[in-house]
Amino acid sequence: MYEQNELARYGYRQELDRRLRLRDLIAYGLVYMVPIAPMAIFGSVYAGSGGMVALAYAIGVVALVFTAFSYAQMVRAFPMSGSVYNYAGRGISPPIGFLAGWVILLDYVLVPGLLYLVASVAMHATVPAVPVWLWLLGFVAVNTVVNSVGIRMTAVVTRVMLVGELIVLAVFIAAAVWAIASGKGRFSWEALYNSETFTWSVVAGAVSIAVLSFLGFDGISMLAEEAKGGARQIGRAMAAVLVLAGVLFIAQTWLAAMLVPNPSGLLADGDPNGTAFYDAAQVAGGSWLATLCAVATAVAWGLPNSMVAQVATSRLLYAMARDRQLPAFLAKVSIRRNVPINATLLTGAVSLALGLYMVTRADGITLLSSLINFGAMVAFLVLHVSVVVHHLIRGRSGNWWAHLVMPAVGFAILAYVVVNANIAAQRLGLAWLALGVLVLAGLYTTGRRPVLSGLAPATSQQRDVERV
Repeated sequence: MYEQNELARYGYRQELDRRLRLRDLIAYGLVYMVPIAPMAIFGSVYAGSGGMVALAYAIGVVALVFTAFSYAQMVRAFPMSGSVYNYAGRGISPPIGFLAGWVILLDYVLVPGLLYLVASVAMHATVPAVPVWLWLLGFVAVNTVVNSVGIRMTAVVTRVMLVGELIVLAVFIAAAVWAIASGKGRFSWEALYNSETFTWSVVAGAVSIAVLSFLGFDGISMLAEEAKGGARQIGRAMAAVLVLAGVLFIAQTWLAAMLVPNPSGLLADGDPNGTAFYDAAQVAGGSWLATLCAVATAVAWGLPNSMVAQVATSRLLYAMARDRQLPAFLAKVSIRRNVPINATLLTGAVSLALGLYMVTRADGITLLSSLINFGAMVAFLVLHVSVVVHHLIRGRSGNWWAHLVMPAVGFAILAYVVVNANIAAQRLGLAWLALGVLVLAGLYTTGRRPVLSGLAPATSQQRDVERV
């Protein structure tokens, strides 16, 4: 009842099904991040970091710990779906919130399409008789049906899939440790630090790629209206997921780096075929382990990962639509299933269309990855600013550590990563932001300027939030 009353104070009704427990949220976040995600992009991060792939992931964890802390502050202030869209809109101003939502749409709308595309291409390579478009259609159809049934069904399916991913990862780690101990690999600290290749700009550029594996912990905030225990559970789940995934990412990439068959060649030529991790797995255990890792990665990206990504995207569309900043039909909630049904169906349709288009481009996966990372990083920057404006400036908080130092450090780290990101992604991302400004101007000219309900009550709570 407390969570329902809290939501009502902001002018909203409790429409979504509040059934997710802490373990469900943690499973959701881990599945979204994919414990074996580095397997798919290991070669790119290895080449981009000068071989210091584990360091890139370690810095990624540190950078996003500050972001997770800022998320925890804002989700307690505004315990509702919409993530950065709501935090910026209520913490700074509705127009800024719209632009933040627009930028993060670049992340959330494109993520399912990327996941479906990567998984379908990988499965086609494994089973050539089935075309890429058919794999795409199958993945989208399965996930859309599961997500339309209800959030509880999504939670059950994702937990089962998570167990499978962790088993595969455990098998690889055991085989890799045994191989290194048997002399097949070479024990080295170079994956964490190599004085010959280390520069901050190189590492930052690699982090901008590696951060793709971390995207998902923030998606937990989209479930604020479906979590038992409210905002505190969201904050705890985000912190737990980030730390757990970080440890798993560092461990598997460090082991794989010691088993790469041709390190100098990987540094010089990169990993155009995306097989560097599987080559290391073959050294560790043979072709069966390489095939197991490749198939597991494809299935993980195509089913559980894209399933929860579709959930997060639909909740963002739902939150913006009920505020009349997107078409109203996206705010429709199924009475029987308590899910934003139209937003869920639209996300599936867009993902399918995007995947089918990008499969025709040679740079489809690279382009989508860069755009997603840029959108997420910019949204995180706005999040940190929202903490300072809402708590410190407006709320006159005396907690300088939580509401100035932590978000400022997080902002500085992410800003450095964005500056060193892919130039094409920077240009396309800024073009998307410019388009958002034009859309915002159109809303103003048609009399639909962004307005968020319940801002006055939210302001009156600020001092109470600071003391929690």
